[in-house]
Amino acid sequence: MSFKIPNPDAYKFLDEYRGKDFSGKWPTVVEMFEISCKRYPNNDCFIAFNPKELRFTYSQARKKILEVKNFLLSDGVKPGDKIAVSGKNSPEWAIAYLAVLYAGAIVVPLDATYNDHDMETLMAFGGVSRIFCDGDRVGTIDTSKRVGLVAKYSLEEKHPEGYSYILDLNGDENEAVLPKSEDLAAILFTSGTTGTPKGVMLTHNNLVSDCYIAQLYMKLYPTDVFYAILPIHHAYTMLAVFIESISVGAACVFGKKLVVTQLLKELKKGKVTMFLGVPLLFNKLMTALMNGVKKKGIVLYGLIRGLMGISGILKKVFHIQVGKKWFNFLLKKVSLENIRICICGGGPLPASTFKMYNELGINFVQGYGLTETSPITHLNPVEAYKEISVGRHLEGVEVKIENKDQDGNGVIYLRGPMVMKGYYNAPEETREVLSEDGWLNTGDVGYEDSDGYLVLTGRAKNIIVTEGGKNVFPEEIEDHFQLYFDVEQICIAGYIKNKAEKSEGIAAIVYPSADCKKEHPEDLQQHIESIVSEVNKTLQSHKKITKVIIADEPLEMTSTKKIKRFVVAKQYKDKLDN
Repeated sequence: MSFKIPNPDAYKFLDEYRGKDFSGKWPTVVEMFEISCKRYPNNDCFIAFNPKELRFTYSQARKKILEVKNFLLSDGVKPGDKIAVSGKNSPEWAIAYLAVLYAGAIVVPLDATYNDHDMETLMAFGGVSRIFCDGDRVGTIDTSKRVGLVAKYSLEEKHPEGYSYILDLNGDENEAVLPKSEDLAAILFTSGTTGTPKGVMLTHNNLVSDCYIAQLYMKLYPTDVFYAILPIHHAYTMLAVFIESISVGAACVFGKKLVVTQLLKELKKGKVTMFLGVPLLFNKLMTALMNGVKKKGIVLYGLIRGLMGISGILKKVFHIQVGKKWFNFLLKKVSLENIRICICGGGPLPASTFKMYNELGINFVQGYGLTETSPITHLNPVEAYKEISVGRHLEGVEVKIENKDQDGNGVIYLRGPMVMKGYYNAPEETREVLSEDGWLNTGDVGYEDSDGYLVLTGRAKNIIVTEGGKNVFPEEIEDHFQLYFDVEQICIAGYIKNKAEKSEGIAAIVYPSADCKKEHPEDLQQHIESIVSEVNKTLQSHKKITKVIIADEPLEMTSTKKIKRFVVAKQYKDKLDN
């Protein structure tokens, strides 16, 4: 399969501004936003519908960003100062983020779900001097014991007396020492699923190069409307939604909560065209849609599925797009009628889900990356996607697969302009994953096919070693359950099956859906085991589940909806051991 870059002129327009508005190969994030303000001053920039409608054009957003920047400089902010931004997704969050960079400072996006103690600990470790946060947190975060933390500002109108709302901040005009491309732009604390936060240091060059290079595989327009529904402090939403949107003069709609009813309203009202999410979200939408069709009768369901199959063939083989016309009445039911592209990240998605969205007429692709890579390193081109793959490596990204097993799976190493500078104040941890010549050990396991498309099989640290020395990746098995509506959450874990040989068996820790518990109050264990048996029939013998544990409460997750598998395994250790 010969590969051609789908959108080779993605950032050619920068040539017009190089030497005048920026120097070098890439602008900084500040210079990128300035260029978009010049190109599209009257385009919508930041939009929110909840709790009330708030809308900024590019010129209006720039005006407010400069006012906040002037306030920060008047208040003593210096180049390189670290300022935290923590709160629900909102235009105010975006304004704070950019104002920090305009002031020549470094932004530290923090997860708003952290409790006060954890928030204070991270701020102290990161040397944060100020924080923008939601109104209900302004008065509760204790800064009195934190050396250097001098101010707190609210991202919401409602806040305790004595504090200021970001949109009320202003100051005398001040010229900042603007950052350079190689300067640090952000420190992103990531705990993944293991619980030990690390501060990933990303430069302006990391973020901006990643933003524009990704567009070689996907054409974006100033008329696009992005939707920020996943937590914006996370690298995925921060780069692929927020920064991507401002790079092309597009609008960004901010959703505050991942509540399906609210999400559907905002998708429709905002006329969203670019919808980025995680597997959990896309699976739920597709399951709800298909269950609705099934309720209309088996004949109609069979007809719809047959037409979807034809639509998929026409799209993939002949590049003829008919799905939107044929299935618009269905897409409207889940507010997807305006969607141009859906991108799934944050974990592998079943090929069946990937395929069904494309059959319905939505350009649906997967991507891959880590916080440590800004995060995008792989993306499926819209016109040349593979359902089982997380995509082809971006231009300038080098990939090598080390320590391959008998199936060709190995640890994935990456090198490229988007790879982090290192972990903040953690030289040993940095050396563990980042070599002197720039190779990053991702900790992920997979293989590249003959066309350079990456297929993920799991995380190296999650490997279960079964009898016979076979390696099993929990993620591979979990993927088989993603379209079972009765399984709300599942965590595949190893348990010691043979103490002498130290071989592991495979257990499934399952949290059933509310409907499932309601329909099977007496035979819940038996019903879940029947689903597991059904899945086991599709698995190789060494991957079959041999123990089923029903969780009595939701499994703990990260803010990006990944199960904290080590926390869950510890919680159910007694049941795994017995």
